[in-house]
Amino acid sequence: MAFNDLLQQLGGFGRFQQIQITLVILPLLLLSSHNTLQNFTAAIPSHHCRPPASANLSEDAELESWLPRDKQGQPESCLRFTSPQRGPPFPNGTEANGTAATEPCTDGWVYSNSTFPSTIVTEWDLVCSHRALRQLAQSLYMVGVLLGALVFGHLADRLGRRKVLILNHLQTAVSATGAAFAPTFPVYCAFRLLSGMSISGIALSSLTLNVEWMPVHTLSFVGVLNSYAFSLGQLLLAGLAYAVPHWRHLQLLVSVPFFAFFIYSWFFVESARWCSTTGRLDLTLSALQRVARINGKGDEGAKLNMEVLRSSLQKELTMGKGQASAMELLRCPTLRHIFLCLSMLWFATSFAYYGLVMDLQGFEVSIYLIQVIFTAVDLPAKLVCFLVINSLGRRPTQMASLLLAGICILANGVVPQDQSIIRTSLSVLGKGCLASSFTCIFLYTEELYPTTIRQTGLGMGSTMARVGSIVSPLVTMMGELYRPMPLFIFGTVPVVASAATAFLPETLGRPLLDTVQDMENRRKGKLRQQQKEQQKQMIPLQPSA
Repeated sequence: MAFNDLLQQLGGFGRFQQIQITLVILPLLLLSSHNTLQNFTAAIPSHHCRPPASANLSEDAELESWLPRDKQGQPESCLRFTSPQRGPPFPNGTEANGTAATEPCTDGWVYSNSTFPSTIVTEWDLVCSHRALRQLAQSLYMVGVLLGALVFGHLADRLGRRKVLILNHLQTAVSATGAAFAPTFPVYCAFRLLSGMSISGIALSSLTLNVEWMPVHTLSFVGVLNSYAFSLGQLLLAGLAYAVPHWRHLQLLVSVPFFAFFIYSWFFVESARWCSTTGRLDLTLSALQRVARINGKGDEGAKLNMEVLRSSLQKELTMGKGQASAMELLRCPTLRHIFLCLSMLWFATSFAYYGLVMDLQGFEVSIYLIQVIFTAVDLPAKLVCFLVINSLGRRPTQMASLLLAGICILANGVVPQDQSIIRTSLSVLGKGCLASSFTCIFLYTEELYPTTIRQTGLGMGSTMARVGSIVSPLVTMMGELYRPMPLFIFGTVPVVASAATAFLPETLGRPLLDTVQDMENRRKGKLRQQQKEQQKQMIPLQPSA
């Protein structure tokens, strides 16, 4: 546990930490845009069948004569008359539709371009019998996020946080930009899957790299700041989508900057904590000395040498050799306990979150306005989360945020459909609680897992979150059978999952763990005694000969 003391002697939260955390978090502003990008790039404009080429549409009434009406008196989106109906108008369409033969839209569709001049829906006709393909594109993106959490979480524990982060920035730049030039829908889906993989890797490696360079007392600040970057990115997306409504231009706008992020990510400093737990003491020494110089503690850095590091990090070097595999999460009883509880929390949070935010058009108000409202609620919610995390701890914050979110969603299920203000308010409040849950669980997961398997554990948690985001669209489809059913399911899951936090230890004010043995000692109550002994043995750095 001496690493935190080393950081304090080399500047604590100094100039290096401030610069690197800013540069690492900056890509997250656009990263979050990709998660809900299809709310705009795959928006469904109002549409109706295109009349046959032989039809005479010189008068508006001629177009109306081809379009049957639904129960609300609106033109049908997926049917047209086989021949024009020039009888008296029937606003509700009951008599005309009951006697005239109809057929699918064999000549394509006419789309309204008043709000969205071009989306993937209008370009590839993802409506009517092909409307499931729209959800498929988002589901494949989430599959990519799931695969990225599995693959890059493990690689970051093997190869280092910095290398994986550089690779992910490049992959995102190439694949996300490629999606903007996709000639066909299958090619677009392939690029989205690849970008989902790398975006997942960036989200995980960025937080881990920042957390492992921070002193203990700043961990909650870093976690909340990381979460705020995602919220500000969602606000930015609303503005960009309004200013650039064409889907290809919007896709390009949020993708090209990742080439710049790829270039400057080469200047990041690898996590010295990770280097020490892998036994690479030479890399640990050079990283710490570089940080000391940037923090204006060059003299302290010069006092560091291999002997001092071996003495200070003796336990990490003897107990942390080798990397724990993902199977260790299930093989080791202590890790398995943590993994199962966190999996429930990750799944429930993501499941309910994406059940709400990926159906913005269902609120029947301006999609740009609801995007801003849904994001604006994150700002006070995460501030409250930050205060509660620092005062009461991680465990009660995680439990309360999930429980309140579930109650709001369940209450929304019993509110009448015509009470739009109440329904929207409950949804916004529930979404704010889920945003707080995401903020807490990212930090909580980082603090519960040891350094040797931290990124793998975070990746597995994110994997369970992606499973939740993939399942949520399927639950949304149940609304066609019984409209409130999805809300009852989205509300019940987080309420039930909140009970899992009772079986997790509190981490408020405790140093990051480095090895699995540290977890065992914490469970047996031996860790605090070891920390006190090490603090007594920890002496200020002395000049090297």
